[in-house]
Amino acid sequence: MPVDGSSPVLLDGDEWKAYFRNFKRSAFRLEVHQVYTMPGEAETFRNFLAGEPMPEGFNSTWHQTIQGHAAAGRSMTRAKLVRRPLTDYSRYLFEWGIAGNVAAGEDYRIVDVTEREVDLPDQDFWIFDETTVVHLNYRPDGTQINRELIESPNISQYLAWRDLALESSVPFSDYRA
Repeated sequence: MPVDGSSPVLLDGDEWKAYFRNFKRSAFRLEVHQVYTMPGEAETFRNFLAGEPMPEGFNSTWHQTIQGHAAAGRSMTRAKLVRRPLTDYSRYLFEWGIAGNVAAGEDYRIVDVTEREVDLPDQDFWIFDETTVVHLNYRPDGTQINRELIESPNISQYLAWRDLALESSVPFSDYRA
């Protein structure tokens, strides 16, 4: 809850999707959790664990979003913290998710914190256009609680975390090699 006692501004549905349609220059996400329990991924995650092949057109709607932004000169960047051994969910992302995002034009980077500490928050967030911060709040099991627009964020702190994550990372393709 905000320090001033006001209600947090929670984002959902089209109001949330609008951030991905309307950013002008850049979108950056820090992913810190090792497991995300997303209802929309439950079936494909089960299929992955069962050894099924990745479905044709997997994640194509998101890939179209990335491609549209890349074609318009807008950047989408992500830094994912990982610890070895990789969780089943991280393996699922590595094998079924991230490669398609990269092929579509997202700069997806890996920060391996297995044997080192990196002074990053334990909080997932998006920064849009280096001005707008949205926290993605999760339960310990990876279930999303909500998405919270941070009013009057200390933007220089979030940009410093972004820069540290990028400096501490390697491109996904290099990490996989």
